[in-house]
Amino acid sequence: MTNLDTGNTGFMLLCSSLVMLMTPGLAFFYGGLVSRRNVLAIMMQSYVSMGWTTVIWFAVGYSLCFSGGVDGIIGNLDLAFLKGVTLATPSATPGIPLMVHIAYQMMFAIITPALITGAFANRVSFKAYMIFLTLWLFIVYFPFVHMLWGGGILQQWGALDFAGGIVVHNTAGFAALASVLYVGRRRVIDSGAHSVPLVALGTGLLWFGWYGFNAGSEFRVDGVTAVAFLNTDVAASFAAITWMMVGWWQEKRPSFVGLLTGAVAGLATITPAAGYVSPIAAVVIGIAAGFVCYFAITLKNRLRWDDALDVWGVHGVGGALGIVLLGLFASTAFNPAGTDGLFGGNPGFLVKQLVAIILSSVWAFGFTYGMLWLIDRVTPVKVEQTDEERGLDAALHGEAAYLGTD
Repeated sequence: MTNLDTGNTGFMLLCSSLVMLMTPGLAFFYGGLVSRRNVLAIMMQSYVSMGWTTVIWFAVGYSLCFSGGVDGIIGNLDLAFLKGVTLATPSATPGIPLMVHIAYQMMFAIITPALITGAFANRVSFKAYMIFLTLWLFIVYFPFVHMLWGGGILQQWGALDFAGGIVVHNTAGFAALASVLYVGRRRVIDSGAHSVPLVALGTGLLWFGWYGFNAGSEFRVDGVTAVAFLNTDVAASFAAITWMMVGWWQEKRPSFVGLLTGAVAGLATITPAAGYVSPIAAVVIGIAAGFVCYFAITLKNRLRWDDALDVWGVHGVGGALGIVLLGLFASTAFNPAGTDGLFGGNPGFLVKQLVAIILSSVWAFGFTYGMLWLIDRVTPVKVEQTDEERGLDAALHGEAAYLGTD
């Protein structure tokens, strides 16, 4: 590649590594929140996505997302098995090899279905999960990547999603809600997080990796990269403190797990807007995330939805909230390649964002629910009660996370 930009290429390889680190971070985050008897089962669901999603991505996933199908819903197979991709094949960003784009986007594909696993923790069989992981990528994730980032219908229409508020968080969150309603409640309810230090470690890895997730979505180093980086930290910080303060007011104590959950909610909410809004807007987005996601979980508890690790409230609601707030606060002063939102005199953009949210929420919920029904015809989705009582680590995998447990 004669015009290789080594700086931007090196930056994007670093960002790819940071996003990869988020999946182990998610595994630790979820692993700490479940009981001692289910740590390995939920961590494995994240780690297996690192392997299996990569296989699918290499074979057909990247091609279905980023080749052909202009103005459409899904791409074609022109780049299946990376056919024709060489060292000299350019990407859409000048100076960056296509191989770097393939690697970076692969890390997004890996973590997105893993997010859903927190919703049905402790009660889904591994066989059913593997089928679910495969089908969900093809039926939900790949179409929305193509529609918003691969030249598809929503991108052509003018909807924006800087780093995955719809593509990652909203689709995963509403798929999580469908999973909870289909699979049903746990028979054995955990007493709470078995290891808050693991949750803290996972949050730290997620927060650190999120700089690559958001800042890297500019695909070069420039002013927008810098503002996306700053907005990521600002929103996460304001959301964490807001969540802690609201929880302190509601529950009469400051919760460490609440602080950590609030940070993740802020990260999810700023994701679609990170490179399109000002730092002041990021403050508002962070505070809104802390309030809205906290009370979304309160609503979930009142409705007795057994979303074990609050995937819908944090990622589904957070992703949707971020898309709405992007429709309000988007500013070409902070990204000339973007657009202005409602407060910049462009109400039409907010309408587009709302339509995109409705489409992604209904699509992800409907297809996920139908997918689980179909899988249940092939193999039981929910584990037997005896396996749930024993714990999935021992029942499904024959392993124990800690000495003295089986």
